[in-house]
Amino acid sequence: MEDDSKPEQSPWAHLPDVCLRHVFRWSDDRDRSHAALVCKKWNWAMHSGSLWRSRTITFYGRPSRKDTVEMQSALWYVRRFGKYLERLEIKLWNPYNTAFTRKFQVTMRGLLSHLGTCNSRLVSLSIEYLALDCLIWKNVARAEFLKDLAAFLKRKSKQLDYLNLKGARVTLEEGCELLNSLSCLTNKSFISEINIEDFFSLHLPVYSSPLFHQTMSKFHSLVVLTFNYNCLSDELLNTLGEHSAPSLCTLNIKCHIHDPYGQVVWGMSWANLAKRAPKLKVNFFFERVLKHDHLARILLVQIPVGSITLRSCYFSDPDWTMRPTLTNLLPAYWHVLQKLTLELNNSHELLDDELLQLILSCQRLLFLEVWAFLRVTFVERLLQNRAERKCILTTIKVRMYTARQEASEEEQLLHDLYRRFKYLIDSELSYFVVAYAMA
Repeated sequence: MEDDSKPEQSPWAHLPDVCLRHVFRWSDDRDRSHAALVCKKWNWAMHSGSLWRSRTITFYGRPSRKDTVEMQSALWYVRRFGKYLERLEIKLWNPYNTAFTRKFQVTMRGLLSHLGTCNSRLVSLSIEYLALDCLIWKNVARAEFLKDLAAFLKRKSKQLDYLNLKGARVTLEEGCELLNSLSCLTNKSFISEINIEDFFSLHLPVYSSPLFHQTMSKFHSLVVLTFNYNCLSDELLNTLGEHSAPSLCTLNIKCHIHDPYGQVVWGMSWANLAKRAPKLKVNFFFERVLKHDHLARILLVQIPVGSITLRSCYFSDPDWTMRPTLTNLLPAYWHVLQKLTLELNNSHELLDDELLQLILSCQRLLFLEVWAFLRVTFVERLLQNRAERKCILTTIKVRMYTARQEASEEEQLLHDLYRRFKYLIDSELSYFVVAYAMA
């Protein structure tokens, strides 16, 4: 007798479309393309717009066949699914020669051209690490890329809400032209977040440029602005206060050792901006800018500082001391500072007591990350004070340097500390502490 019953179907055949899309959201392009061949239902689900709203395209600057495949894949994706795109991130890693940058420029021309005509949803664009001041960018490729990007920004200026051009390294005129593209249609831009960290070439005193101040006056709804200290001036603070004060929440300011610092920014300008923008928090990132006199010119008491990062990048200077900064400068922010990151090569001075006192004085400090020469007793005292509710830290990350050739003894002591304060660490803290031999 023949069995006329149908073969038992897999439970996957009855999976609702919303569940299929959730599974496919975690798949890469290759897995998605294979899944689309399984059946009509899977193919239909694979073309759902919700799967293609965000995209990160990375161009690796090394001579290999993968570079060509990546460029072809980027164009294929934009032509097939670009109309759904809402957030696009493009990264250019270590371009190796002029031929590669030329290929990248041609690829980006096609990509931006197609998006310009087919897409009406894009709200977020990030193109990082272009390094356009490098010699591998020939003048023609560089000029054509900037022209295409400016045209695209102009076309999408009414819909873009976020723009990140970190690491572009353009001239003052080129940079202002790109930013002006966002306001070409109405002479005003209502974009809410811009990242122009390392946007201008090194050594440029952007703070003294009337062109830059005029450009920034066209932004009327900024919420977050990220930039280098060489852009900062009284004029910029006044412009932000005049045009973006109701919306402005965050300024992220990078201070690099190679940036020019010829300007004088007055505390009154900061006070006026803070008064007009009551939600404002300022986050400082210092790279090899560590001397007290230099920091004191920047870290004025009128600034509503939310976060400070100080990095020495392993450079050691016997004439530099961190103690005055910890005892005289940073305590001024005891009522506002929420995050502190210190990456220091302080091999010539111990800072345990000064650092602990600073932490205990900062009533709103939640996050602490320290890479420095410290003793295990510093961590012990910190945990004890946290257990006694003398500080409110929720994150403690410490890389404790030691001058020994190995750190096994310190690691054992830290392990004992963890067992002693396990009840606190497991229930209330994001905690990572390690000893690191620097000999």
